[in-house]
Amino acid sequence: MKINEVEERVGITKRNIRFYEKEGLLTPQRNSDNGYRDYGEGEEEVEVLRKIKLLRKLDVPLEEIRRLQHGSLTLDDVLRRHVIQLRREEHNLATMGALCQRLADAQAQLATLDAEAWLAEMEQMEQEGTRFMNIRKNDTRIRYVGPVAAALVFILLMAGVMALIVWGFTISPEEAPPLWLIVILAAIPMVFIIGVLLALFQRIQQIKGGEEDAASQY
Repeated sequence: MKINEVEERVGITKRNIRFYEKEGLLTPQRNSDNGYRDYGEGEEEVEVLRKIKLLRKLDVPLEEIRRLQHGSLTLDDVLRRHVIQLRREEHNLATMGALCQRLADAQAQLATLDAEAWLAEMEQMEQEGTRFMNIRKNDTRIRYVGPVAAALVFILLMAGVMALIVWGFTISPEEAPPLWLIVILAAIPMVFIIGVLLALFQRIQQIKGGEEDAASQY
């Protein structure tokens, strides 16, 4: 079964299917003849995607779905914790809705809006537990840390190798090899550095892309 067939049967876009594969939630086999993804003839992969679709429509985080698949969490644990989180969000939405209504009832215009006073009230509400921002954005920022840190470490190591190469060929000038050879040897780590930077850029683009947001696209 090819990805187009899976997309049609489950109602999940190819983009999201590939995203779930990259996240390790789905592991289709590769066809030995052409290298294409092969989702098999049975219902196993389709059923996995249906479960992912169900849980994502309920806004269950990807990490919890992954832990469910690995058996470190039970569905009951996940859903009960998610209910608590949804109730907190419901309370936050109700609080924000009431605040928006008060702003509307005040009939203030943007030019005369006392933003400082309203922000002070919102700060007090935040101290009492209300959230006025999408905290899930923080999860995306955290996901940048690993790739960026790994790239920086690798770049520093390669820069150190380049420095050692240059230093090794300059401590004894009379025995130094031709300049063109030094340039080639020093350029090898640079090629790796450029490759790492390109891979980091692609990974950041993937993180920015993530899943398609509209529920109808799941």
